[in-house]
Amino acid sequence: MRRRAGLVLLAFAVFFAALSPLLRWYAFPRLAKIPPSQYQEMVLEAKPATLLDYNDGMKVKQVPKVTIVQTLRGNVEASEKIERSAGRDVVVWDGLSYVVDPNGKMVSEIPERYIFDAHSQAPVHATGEMVDGDPVERQGIEFKWPFLTQKRDYEYFDAQSRTTSPIHYKGTRKFRGMDVYYFEQTIPWTEVPMPKKMPIKGVTAEQVAKTGMTRWYTTKRMFWVDPVTGAPVNGEEIHKEELRNAKAMGMPQDTVTAFAGHVKMREDYIEYTVALVKSQRVLVLLLTSYLPWGFLALAAGLLALALWLEARSRRPGGRQPEPAASPAPDPAPTPA
Repeated sequence: MRRRAGLVLLAFAVFFAALSPLLRWYAFPRLAKIPPSQYQEMVLEAKPATLLDYNDGMKVKQVPKVTIVQTLRGNVEASEKIERSAGRDVVVWDGLSYVVDPNGKMVSEIPERYIFDAHSQAPVHATGEMVDGDPVERQGIEFKWPFLTQKRDYEYFDAQSRTTSPIHYKGTRKFRGMDVYYFEQTIPWTEVPMPKKMPIKGVTAEQVAKTGMTRWYTTKRMFWVDPVTGAPVNGEEIHKEELRNAKAMGMPQDTVTAFAGHVKMREDYIEYTVALVKSQRVLVLLLTSYLPWGFLALAAGLLALALWLEARSRRPGGRQPEPAASPAPDPAPTPA
C-alpha cells in the first residue's frame, strides 16, 4: 500500500511541477487583459494657475484653480469590430480631456480614440485612431504601462504634439504603502495644433490659424506606476502653453501665456485609484507569483513524501514478508 501511495504522490508532484511554469508563461499572457468595457474618470487640478481669460478682453490672470477632467470609456462595439479583422483582443478607449476655469467655463475640450492590444497595451492601428479629430498613428504606450512593468525607459505618446518620445524610469519609490516605479518625460517647447473647439463663440481654429497666431506647449510629465498591473496610481504635470504672434489677434504682447500650472490628481481620486489597483494586483500576482511558486512548493512537498514512503517500504521492518508455506507432510508408510 505504501508503494502504491508513493506512486500516486509522485504523479501529483510531477503534475504540479509542470503546471507551475505553464500557468506563468502560457496562461498568464492569455488571461491577463484589459476589459473592453472599462470606464475610468480622473480629476486633476492646478492650484493656483495662470490662465488666459478669453471672455474678459483676452487678459492673462492668476486664478485659484483650473480643473481638468479626463475620462476613458471603453467602446465595446468598436473593439469587437476591430478584433474581427485584427485577429486578437483589442480595447478601444474613447477619451476626453475637459478643462474648465474657476467659474466652470470651458477652456478646452480635446477628444481622443486610443486603440491598443488588451494583453500587451501595444498600440493597434485601425480606422478611427485620432486626437481631436486628427488621424494619428501612435507609437509607444499611453495612459497605461504593460503588466509586469520593467525598470527601463518606455516610448510614450504625447497627445498634444502627436509625437512619441522616451519616458524615463527614475527609480523605485514608496507611494501610499506601495512600491512603485517613478517615470518622467519632458516635452520641450513644441508648436501644437489649436483645439478644434475654441472657448470663444464664433471663432474657429481655422480662423485663428489664418491670422498667423500659433500655439506652443511644454510639459514635464510624472507618473508613479504600480509595476504589477502597470496602472499609474498618481500623475502630475508641470504644464505651460503660450500663444505666439499674438499681436495678430489684437493682443498687446506678441507672446501670451495661455495656461501655466502644476497639475496634480485630486486627493479623493488618488485614494480611489490606489484602492482599485491594490485589489487588481492580487489577481495578477495569483497568476505570476502566488500560484506558480505555491505549486512548485507543493510539488516539492509531494515528492519528498513519496520518497519517504518509498524508503519506509524498503526498510527491513518497514514491510513484513509474507510467511512461507508449510512443507507438505511425508506420506505415511505403506503397510506390509
